[in-house]
Amino acid sequence: MFSVFHPAGGVLLATLGLLVPRLSFASLSVPDIPHIAGYFGTKTRYEEVNPHLLRDPLSADPSVLRPPPAEHCSPVHLTAVVRHGSRYPTLKNIRRIRKLSELVRTEASRASGGSESWLQEIRNRWEAWYTEDMDGQLVTKGRDDLRQLASRLASVFPSLLSEENVRKRRVRFLTSSKHRCVSSVEAFQEGLQRRWGRHDAEPEYSHEVDDELMRFFDRCRGYVEGVENNRTALLEVEKFKHGEEMEGVRRRMADRLGLPYHRLTPDLLEAAFFLCSYELSIKNVHSPWCFLFDESDAKVLEYKSDLKQYWKRSHGHEINSLSSCPLFHHVFRTLDRAGRPRRSTEASPEPASILVGHAETLLPLLSLLGLYKDQTPPTATNYDSQHGRRFRTSRIVPYAANLLFVLYDCQRGPRLQLLVNESPVRFPGLEAEDAPLYRDVRATYRHLLDGCDFHRECEGRAVGRAPNTEL
Repeated sequence: MFSVFHPAGGVLLATLGLLVPRLSFASLSVPDIPHIAGYFGTKTRYEEVNPHLLRDPLSADPSVLRPPPAEHCSPVHLTAVVRHGSRYPTLKNIRRIRKLSELVRTEASRASGGSESWLQEIRNRWEAWYTEDMDGQLVTKGRDDLRQLASRLASVFPSLLSEENVRKRRVRFLTSSKHRCVSSVEAFQEGLQRRWGRHDAEPEYSHEVDDELMRFFDRCRGYVEGVENNRTALLEVEKFKHGEEMEGVRRRMADRLGLPYHRLTPDLLEAAFFLCSYELSIKNVHSPWCFLFDESDAKVLEYKSDLKQYWKRSHGHEINSLSSCPLFHHVFRTLDRAGRPRRSTEASPEPASILVGHAETLLPLLSLLGLYKDQTPPTATNYDSQHGRRFRTSRIVPYAANLLFVLYDCQRGPRLQLLVNESPVRFPGLEAEDAPLYRDVRATYRHLLDGCDFHRECEGRAVGRAPNTEL
């Protein structure tokens, strides 16, 4: 038997009959987690990256902090750049979902005879319950994502994210103006307050909206005109979208759904794939849509998403990463203040800074830092050689993704450690240590600290020309 959860909370039971090709329903004791859950790119749950959180969402691991054991070190500052939590589909995807649902209801019956029970589940019982007013808003699970992250970080950094520091507004909270980000930064503060035992008290919020920092990409003319609005900038994505691998998945899905091949467009194919992801991240439901795809199909669709993020937000074009210069400089100015020697009469620097934005905020900054850059860039024609790539957005920027800069006060001077999604990551060029001396980190990024001028990079590039490409 296969349990399908209606959006209103009821349970519908449907017996699964004939297997669709290449799918093994022998395992349909139906695990709670779809077999393709780890391939949804930026629509992946945080728990797929850190599966131990499925058992205990508040479990924190202080051992991820790794200053040199021979030195007496203590954390003195945390800057966390955090993506918003799980959200509803955006308006564009809600409309695609409706179109797909209508297509299956009206045309699959004629093409297939309507005999397969899994198709009946989609056609007759599954409801396209998404409404246009949901448009990208944070869901309940998304608020939990941020509350739980806050609790875990407060457990690892009790002296920095203390009740006293937050109440006295020593901790700074900045957010993008988008409602899902504002709701996320509020949820983060709720998570801290609940950790202090204030479960019944009215939440207290204190944050600033700063799109210049958290939505820098909107203000970078060189990026907007050179990449976002430039159709040639994403040529690799378009080629792959209509290439051999994607066409193969399309044909298999059309056959499984009983649809004419030409009616299932690449966009509707992707809508079906992401329906599995939305049902899981929003309702914790193992959707019948998930059974349409096997792991090899999911890998192709993940690669298509990764191609888009690589060329639109990451290493594909140099301006993608350079657009994040304002955020890069803000982070290092904050670290400079926290790490410099102070007189006893000087006020202490802020112990923590929580910056909430988007996948589009994190990816350019990660790229600017030189992280997740493969020797051979992903293209439309090298899918088969990219299975071991570093650049997998499912692992890098799931919902509630986070980039943590941890500054330590140590005997030999300040040290800096980087964590991505609460796991240690070493700085490129400084791979010998988890927490190198801060002065060495600054030396590594000297060319950016002395340059990386937003106005020159974003306004000084000729408008209408193809973007500068890093290959």
